[in-house]
Amino acid sequence: MSRHPMLRRSPVGGFTMLELMIALALAAGVLIGLNTFVFSMAEVWGRNRDWRLFDQHARAVTRYLDHELRRAALPPAVASDQPALAARDVTVEFGRSADLLVFGLPDGSRLLEWPERPLPDVWCALEVKRDTGLVLYWQSPHERDWEDDPPREVLLSPLVTELAYDYFDTDFDRWETETRLRQKLDGELETPGRLRLTFTYRDQTITSLVPLHVFGRGLPNF
Repeated sequence: MSRHPMLRRSPVGGFTMLELMIALALAAGVLIGLNTFVFSMAEVWGRNRDWRLFDQHARAVTRYLDHELRRAALPPAVASDQPALAARDVTVEFGRSADLLVFGLPDGSRLLEWPERPLPDVWCALEVKRDTGLVLYWQSPHERDWEDDPPREVLLSPLVTELAYDYFDTDFDRWETETRLRQKLDGELETPGRLRLTFTYRDQTITSLVPLHVFGRGLPNF
């Protein structure tokens, strides 16, 4: 005797328990792999964070110097026969002088903070001081005690450990690097063609070049 048609069982349209367990196992494996990838990328990102910040700092300081030196040495800041950039002996502290690259900024710079109203015709010089970093000396001849007071100084970067000077040798068509400003046969200091900055952070170093645009002859009278 056959059963009533309404009582017949139809195939179940779903997953079996085994299929669900396999799917969950595969999903768990994917999640574990994804988490491992995310955590490993985070570790790499964190480990390289200091390097990225170091690289950004070196680039920012280099761009600043390139901008200021370009602004100082090229028209319309100076006349064609009066560039504001040369190598000079500079008194940087009481009783101490040094051979430094000197350049003029007729309108000053955004990093220079005056106690009163900013004065024009600011002269600047660059030096790397041991255990300090790259220092920018600056002063204006319009100051009251211009000839008696040492220049002010601002720290551009504590990570610059060396400032070298590149001179182009036309005879051999190559650049030569000097750790000190070169002297000519007559004893006069020779203005280099590039600055070479060495940034150091832990065991990492970055070397950057800043071109010097020497225009005309001599320095302005300030």
